[in-house]
Amino acid sequence: MNLIIDIGNTRAKVFAFQGDDIVEGMTTGHTLEGVGEFARRTGCRQGIYSTTAHIPDEGRRVLESLGFGMMQLTGRTAVPVDILYHTTETLGADRIAGIVGARTLQPEGDLLVIDTGTCITIDFLDATDHYLGGNISPGLAMRLRAMHEGTAALPLIAVEGESPELGFDTTTALRSGAVWGIRHEIEGYIRAFRQKYPHLSVFLTGGDAKYLDISVKNRIFAPENVKVVTDERLVPRGLNTILEYNK
Repeated sequence: MNLIIDIGNTRAKVFAFQGDDIVEGMTTGHTLEGVGEFARRTGCRQGIYSTTAHIPDEGRRVLESLGFGMMQLTGRTAVPVDILYHTTETLGADRIAGIVGARTLQPEGDLLVIDTGTCITIDFLDATDHYLGGNISPGLAMRLRAMHEGTAALPLIAVEGESPELGFDTTTALRSGAVWGIRHEIEGYIRAFRQKYPHLSVFLTGGDAKYLDISVKNRIFAPENVKVVTDERLVPRGLNTILEYNK
């Protein structure tokens, strides 16, 4: 059984994998409270973690007390795709894992991975397993905060709430501007890559998808004949594949 820990900016997602299947999962904080008991209960004997945040001393002690080595995914870790990014040491581990997770689910063809997390990341893997790179732009909450902090009068609003195509007051104008801006940004990427790569498959992941109404059924993001897969566990799947690859 494999212990997989995906540590994000706000929380850590923990999974036990048997082969390619998720047996059990939990969510905890950066101190990794409960991970030791989770690993013992599920019978994990090896593991891997990735992080986009600082792990406090309490979390480090949890990892050291598990009774087996935990591999950390970094830019130097061997992975089953060719990374052509020029600065692998600064390439986010979650982006690497997301690409590998998409390839695990879709063994052939060109892949576009879109992660709607704290930042929006767009990453591309071609059919010959060459990771050509990707782009980063502000996520939903970051855009709303930037409009507030960068102006004298605009309020800071919540990500939850109405987002009509055209805002009818300042609150909805701000939220709709952020939400619809991201929607059209994603739609533009998909259409542009679809023209260059006719057999493109698109993978959507990330916690903000629920606010953006990004789904397979919403065809604005998926032109006809484009395969779209929504999977919130793309990064853990990739981590599990990378762990097995390094055994």
